[in-house]
Amino acid sequence: MNASEFLSFVREDFPLTPAQEASFEALDALYREWNAQINVISRKDIDGLYDHHVLHSLSIARYLLTVEGLSEKFAHASVLDLGTGGGFPGIPLAILFPEARFTLCDSVGKKTIVAQAVASALKLPNVKVVNARAESLPETFDFVVSRAVASLPDFYPWVKGKYSGGILYLKGGDVVEEIAEVMARHKLPRGSVHTWPVSSWLRDPYYDGKLVIHIEK
Repeated sequence: MNASEFLSFVREDFPLTPAQEASFEALDALYREWNAQINVISRKDIDGLYDHHVLHSLSIARYLLTVEGLSEKFAHASVLDLGTGGGFPGIPLAILFPEARFTLCDSVGKKTIVAQAVASALKLPNVKVVNARAESLPETFDFVVSRAVASLPDFYPWVKGKYSGGILYLKGGDVVEEIAEVMARHKLPRGSVHTWPVSSWLRDPYYDGKLVIHIEK
């Protein structure tokens, strides 16, 4: 999928301004340039930037549309992207939601170099990049987003107490046991954890078994 094909697909669900379209188009060259220096995307998968990374990130936004009022809340929220790597899912979401405020956090310094360089090149004023562990961040955020940085039982303690709205976590595989363990260990209320199959939006077999896990506060 190239940038034109990506934009044609995304426009079906999200109205984009010319500035947003230009930012999405610029991602290909930026990530190719930086990935040649600091490997944040598998070099075998860089041609799948839009298919496997940008769209995967935006599946969070597509899920938000399925819950009444949630997209509007997210659009003006403070958002922590934990384990952002080179900027996923935070940078695509920051392009799509220019009024939301994103903190992109990763404990690996060289990865945050890439995320910062891409955000700076795109002139995204709503993005801050920090090289830190989640536990060291003093702020509380409205939402936490992340893309498969750990199992859910390992991930949840890192952000417990760091959010007031919810967690939107991209995760694949059989998550039933992980969800049950998190709910039992942290006494999450029944009905507070929801799963949404990314394949209901993205028909590529790559997304079979991949989910948006939404943990409500």
